[in-house]
Amino acid sequence: MQQGQDRVFAGIRCTGRQHIGNYLGAIQNFVALQDKYECVYSIVDLHSLTTLTDTEELQDNVRETALDLLASGIRPEETILYAQSHVPEISELHLLLSMVTPIGRLMNVPTFKEKAKAQPENVNYGLVGYPVLQTADIVLYRANKVPVGEDQLPHLELAREIVRRFNNIFGDTFPEPEAELTSAPMVLGFDNRKMSKSYGNSLDMAATPEETFQAIRTAITDPQRVRRNDPGRPEVCNVYTLHGFFGPENQPKINSACRSAEIGCVDCKKMLSESVNDYFGPIRARREELSANPEAVDEILIDGARRARVIASEVLADVKDAVGLPASLPEMANVNA
Repeated sequence: MQQGQDRVFAGIRCTGRQHIGNYLGAIQNFVALQDKYECVYSIVDLHSLTTLTDTEELQDNVRETALDLLASGIRPEETILYAQSHVPEISELHLLLSMVTPIGRLMNVPTFKEKAKAQPENVNYGLVGYPVLQTADIVLYRANKVPVGEDQLPHLELAREIVRRFNNIFGDTFPEPEAELTSAPMVLGFDNRKMSKSYGNSLDMAATPEETFQAIRTAITDPQRVRRNDPGRPEVCNVYTLHGFFGPENQPKINSACRSAEIGCVDCKKMLSESVNDYFGPIRARREELSANPEAVDEILIDGARRARVIASEVLADVKDAVGLPASLPEMANVNA
């Protein structure tokens, strides 16, 4: 990190191809932050193991996530992009931070309670310790900025608590990470629930134009608009809301035409499909170009891990020194003696 320059850390789960909700809520902000800060972005495959039982596609999902990030504008020549498991120092720091984190505090985290309720047959330690690993992700690079929406501030506050507790016990070792508040809209899926692959209501950024239309045509619109000539209510229609993200210039005309029944819901969905395809067209073309050379994408992640480990090894050495552990193993002349 250059003198006086802030460093941003953000992690993204590797669920495979990212959907348009992921893009609006996180990825577009990751791209923009590169112009202001030194950025470290992790594809958090270790985090994925807390809820994932079938890992056969895990590494493919890492690459698919990387493709979406790179195609969207992440610049690997200046931004560190890597897979979490490629930096083993994260696991050691996670262990050390867990020694100062009260288990009761972790078990009261609302997201833990939600996950435990959703998967009662698999309430594992990783699920409980998830916030500790998140904290380790951030402080392993002494990041002082974390991009979050206002709804995520309680998660970051727990990380700050862990940092304060560690610093109070072992001395000033880590900066307290601060929120870099970002615009992260709640993007509804086509069934009007939060957009999520698990609900089957999402649209991949990399979808084809035809796939885009087929997904959007299923979207729920104004439930009171039963017939084509019924006047609509754009304020209750998610398709109209999505126009605001991908074709805001069309919204005034759509608002008027919908209320007067000049256009129907099918027309509105066709217009949205065209806007989404226009918006993601360059990103999809770049993604296709990158996917034709998977070895180059893998090399970007490997190089990112190398650069990440340079920082991580220095920080971990300082942490070990603070807690009274040797930073490296002593030389042993004959380990079999």
